[in-house]
Amino acid sequence: MNGDDTTAEAPENLVSLIDSLVDPVPPPPVSMMPQTWGWAVLAGLLVLLIAVLVWRAVARHRANAYRRAALAELAAVQTTAGLATLLRRTALAVYPRTQVAGLLGPDWTGFLDHTAPKAFETSAQEELRALYRDEAAVPSQQLREAAARWIETHRVDLAENPDGEVTA
Repeated sequence: MNGDDTTAEAPENLVSLIDSLVDPVPPPPVSMMPQTWGWAVLAGLLVLLIAVLVWRAVARHRANAYRRAALAELAAVQTTAGLATLLRRTALAVYPRTQVAGLLGPDWTGFLDHTAPKAFETSAQEELRALYRDEAAVPSQQLREAAARWIETHRVDLAENPDGEVTA
């Protein structure tokens, strides 16, 4: 063995040793797709849940169109008689005609109070009944607020309206 052979194989210094290093191969990128079928099922269920929630929100929005129309019309009502007519039309939009059309006086205000508890206080009920004495009477702010509260909060009992449909 010759001493010249060993010196040719050995690097001369540290810089040449570092230059002889090879860069490592980078790993492949990590996939963002789920690797198991359980995640796909979970994603499908999530999409289904979102679709059901959107469908219910749209159905609720459509079902309450009569409420929005009645509240818009309430601002233009000038007389107590007009307010009573608006309340009756709103009630007829969601309750069966046989249940609403024949109600007068205390029966009518009792119906309004039954379908939206605490919507009409006694003074508002009395003012609503007094419209039969004076049709040109201007509704008080309390009666307007009670009517708006009834329009916003009345509930249709499915036992009373088995179809559950809103006809506006």
